Amino acid sequence: MLTEESLTRMADFYGEQLVEPSSPYIAFAAKADGVTITAYKKETKGLHKVLFQGPSASYEAKVWDKLDKTPTRQDGLLEKAEEEFLRQPKTLLKWRDQIGSDEVGTGDFFGPIIVVAAYVSMGDTPLLKNLGVTDSKMLSDDKILDIVPQIIKTVDYSQLYLPNDKYNQVIRQGNNMNSIKAKMHNRCLLNLKARHPEAIVYQDQFAEPSLYFSYLKNEKEVLREIHFETKGESKFLSVATASVIARYSFLRHMELLGEQYRTHFPLGAGNLVDEFAREFVDEHGMDELNNVAKTNFANMRKL
Repeated sequence: MLTEESLTRMADFYGEQLVEPSSPYIAFAAKADGVTITAYKKETKGLHKVLFQGPSASYEAKVWDKLDKTPTRQDGLLEKAEEEFLRQPKTLLKWRDQIGSDEVGTGDFFGPIIVVAAYVSMGDTPLLKNLGVTDSKMLSDDKILDIVPQIIKTVDYSQLYLPNDKYNQVIRQGNNMNSIKAKMHNRCLLNLKARHPEAIVYQDQFAEPSLYFSYLKNEKEVLREIHFETKGESKFLSVATASVIARYSFLRHMELLGEQYRTHFPLGAGNLVDEFAREFVDEHGMDELNNVAKTNFANMRKL
């Protein structure tokens, strides 16, 4: 049941998804992703009945109920969350408590592969927005090093780290980059989903869903309730949060790797990396390079 004010706000929010009402007693009807909303004109004690139907109905209804009836608004966080909520594209799915995953290191000759899944609740949103959380590729490394220590004190996350000596080993066993990523994403998402079972799950899509699940056919446990989105880090706050945490961890690991060898490893896989790799082999030998580099990259053929 919603107030007249909330009903008007809801109709405006779903404006682009409104459909023709099937009855003169219906104030409006809308179809969003995973849910159909039907709002009735008749009032009961000043409140309007709103019916949510579909796979996402329960959670979608809870979000509106929270915005309409929350009795306390500590520290102004709910006001900020509500204000941001009403500015979002016309889908509440983005405003569910959500889990998102992303990875870094897959395009770097040196350094590990790191996959992170992050859980973001509606209450986390004001802090993350104020810190400027977005796709890690849109932020400077200095910015990421500055904000992520604050984020990891608040946000629940799961992280997997695959150093290059282990990466080279699983590649020799017949895996490819995408199968490695799929298995790492699956495990991180399972870890967080177990702790937050009602959260919707997003993944920055790197393979078609059918191919992604084929990589997991021999896994004992597979999370299948996933919304795959290309450029997910620019669409969903949970994926963006996972992206910046993963980048932060990658930068820290590269610092430690540099300290171990008393050098500074370049990022990426370009000409500067080729030049550095030749110097590294001259000083430490090819066997040691196998411990710090991805040996199936084209850079190896240039040595």
